[in-house]
Amino acid sequence: MESRWSDEEAQGYIERYRERCNADVALRVYSSRLIGGDSTLVLHGGGNTSVKTTVKDDLGRDTEVLCVKGSGWDLGDIEPEGLPAVRLEPLRALRHLESLSDEEMVNAQRTRLLDASAPNPSVETLLHAFLPHRFIDHSHADAILSLVDQPNAEQICQERYGDRLAIVPYIMPGFALAKLAAEVYEAHEGCEGLLLLQHGLFTFGDSAEESYERHIRAVAEAEEYCGRRRYWSKRESLPPISPVPYTELAPVLRGLLGEGERTYVLEQRNSLEVLEFCDDEELTTLSQEGCATPDHVIRTKRLPLVLPVGEERGDALKALVADALAKYRDEYRGYVSRQMAAKGIVVKELDPDPRIVLVPKLGLIAIGGTPKAASIAADIYEHTVSVIRNAEAVERYQALPESDLFDMEYWSLEQAKLGKKKPRALEGKVVYITGAASGIGAATARRFAGEGASVFLADRDEEALGELAAELSCGYAVADLTDPEAVQRSIDKVVRRHGGIDGVVSNAGIAPQGPIDEVETEVLEQSFRINFFAHQWVASAATMVMKAQGTGGFLLFNASKAAFNPGAGFGPYALPKAALIALMKQYALELGSHGIRSSAVNADRIRTGLLDQGDVAERARKRGLEPDEYYKSNLLSREVTADDVAAAFLDLALAKSTTGAVLTVDGGNIAASPR
Repeated sequence: MESRWSDEEAQGYIERYRERCNADVALRVYSSRLIGGDSTLVLHGGGNTSVKTTVKDDLGRDTEVLCVKGSGWDLGDIEPEGLPAVRLEPLRALRHLESLSDEEMVNAQRTRLLDASAPNPSVETLLHAFLPHRFIDHSHADAILSLVDQPNAEQICQERYGDRLAIVPYIMPGFALAKLAAEVYEAHEGCEGLLLLQHGLFTFGDSAEESYERHIRAVAEAEEYCGRRRYWSKRESLPPISPVPYTELAPVLRGLLGEGERTYVLEQRNSLEVLEFCDDEELTTLSQEGCATPDHVIRTKRLPLVLPVGEERGDALKALVADALAKYRDEYRGYVSRQMAAKGIVVKELDPDPRIVLVPKLGLIAIGGTPKAASIAADIYEHTVSVIRNAEAVERYQALPESDLFDMEYWSLEQAKLGKKKPRALEGKVVYITGAASGIGAATARRFAGEGASVFLADRDEEALGELAAELSCGYAVADLTDPEAVQRSIDKVVRRHGGIDGVVSNAGIAPQGPIDEVETEVLEQSFRINFFAHQWVASAATMVMKAQGTGGFLLFNASKAAFNPGAGFGPYALPKAALIALMKQYALELGSHGIRSSAVNADRIRTGLLDQGDVAERARKRGLEPDEYYKSNLLSREVTADDVAAAFLDLALAKSTTGAVLTVDGGNIAASPR
């Protein structure tokens, strides 16, 4: 690890934030971002930093404060507002107390804020306050954890750092740790930082640069120490390809996870290091020690599930996964029961599902209620693999005992990091949308994403599709849906990204025209290929995934009023749309026993670009209307929009007792009413 400090960049931060904070805080933002931008130092909100400085209070008086990382902020992109100012002397006065509960500590910190609307200061605020240094940096650096997660960590750390870094035995974050850290420092005045066993690294200095450089130096030395003893796999090559493809295993696993309304999305990681770890002869031993640092337990749980998959397929594969999950859940509940009995307390048990699954020859599978949660768990465990491998290279990896990890997992202040918001209607659901680059498809993608769905978009318009996917931060596939192999590849891509599929909005279509007795066969065949067969190929491929999951799902088709009320010269479009209604009903009939619902939206006269302006003008002229009047020519005299159709799709997606239905969204057209 090398320092990334730049005097020019540091000065740039002072200039950038001149109107919002003083130079101390600006430099604190800069060096915090240097630390937060390196995933081998901190991950996803981990670590914290502080600076002691002077600011004006609301009476204009100079006030000594501690500006410390606030809850909900990430060091990688922190702003001055992410470093709430807390009155320093009243904070330091708390050290004289004999004890302070977590709730009292949080209240004491909030009541000392200069700005009552600021975020909660870090749970380690008092540790920063009780140390005398102006700038303090704290991280959970991988290389440091490889040294402090050892049976004889103190001896190893003293051998590496001597008196430069003082050693603090493990205590859970909070008031007691803050007091202990201050006492250890005072017994080793002159040290550059503290090594917290099973926890991480603190460094400090009189300037932001000094504290940061000390931090980087300590981590670099740990990396060098581990590197001399680098762990290497006992095998000579990578493991062979798994006999069970991930796209086959993932839906089975995803379907068996969760209980009741709880659903998850998955994310696979299969880097070289992860594959080597998952194929290690000692995987079941190495992986069952526990978290690299207790902060990770709320994201990954204490232990991963090891799932050795052999030649099992179909029902045998499902039985194997179900048995492994049942044992994991039983063991988790046993762990909670043991700890409640040992501590004489009662807690509300968290869900017993794993967050990390390790599969030899396939890699790790991370599990989360949202793609972000799954990605965070995956990132953390990838780094845990590195910590374990390097710890084993030094001597032996040893995590905290389960009693300490239980304390952290069920600590209210730690749980608060996950938030308690009510999940949105489609949270944890994966929805595949075709024709998603514009019009009804784009409106539907936005509407479903707004309700928490993990949407995956398919279309042949690469540029527009990419822009929408960037807007929604979702996956997509540029696909010609008239090619059944391209459809299957896009479905496989959804499964590889999220682990399965819960719903489909099959929307793609074209609108060819011509007299039915004169239309060229090629035109009619092409219309059927996109307006009927593409829907069949999408539905068939998606329902194979849904049936493997065993948790139901929904198929929603974009039909048209033309299916019920075809217009002259519109037969090449109306015929496959009429067939699409029959297809929808057939899926409702045959897959209802699997809990898979199938319905359609019957829309009309939507400005989507399906018809060009010339076609619209001609259709309006034949009806004696202007183009704008054409769109309002319905019983409600109201133009129907793509958003209206998207809302109808959402209603059907959430209508758990509705299938085989056609929902009309046309402002009122009796001639097109289904009957």
